[in-house]
Amino acid sequence: MVKYIALLRGINVSGRNKIAMPQLRAAFEKRGFTEVTTYINSGNVLFSSDIQERKKLIDSCEALILEHFDLNISVAIVAVDELAEAITHAPDWWDQAAETIHYAIFMISPMTVTEVFAAVGEIKPEYEKIAHHDNVIFWSAPRKTFNKARWSKIASSTVNHHVTIRNANTVKKLIAMSK
Repeated sequence: MVKYIALLRGINVSGRNKIAMPQLRAAFEKRGFTEVTTYINSGNVLFSSDIQERKKLIDSCEALILEHFDLNISVAIVAVDELAEAITHAPDWWDQAAETIHYAIFMISPMTVTEVFAAVGEIKPEYEKIAHHDNVIFWSAPRKTFNKARWSKIASSTVNHHVTIRNANTVKKLIAMSK
């Protein structure tokens, strides 16, 4: 069995794509996943499975959401061990400065880090910092100049529907919960 995290994109945002976490947990369990836990209302599901093919997991998760909630929601799947490894390679500045927003950006297959960098463009170094490890992009920007950062516009970029974003606190909590 491998422990995974399913990161659902765009649920429970501004009253749209509503999914109650107890019902989501039950849908995952009904699908045969084990050790299912959810964290906060933004679509973070920890679970175990003996399926190791990522595409099969993604397809299964997206199908159960459509079946149980009648929503077409994109899902990023990351193995807990891979996420923990990526976090150990996070840059020193990520999740350090107060009054700074620290995000981890996850690719929704088949999107790649290279494609996201090409679409969003170079950072504005005076307003933001960016790095990546494997399929996780680490991005930070001071709260007071956040809107001046190029990557703050990712939501209006062509890759918006191909990534899902979590703040540093959520990522760290998901790793802690998985132990």
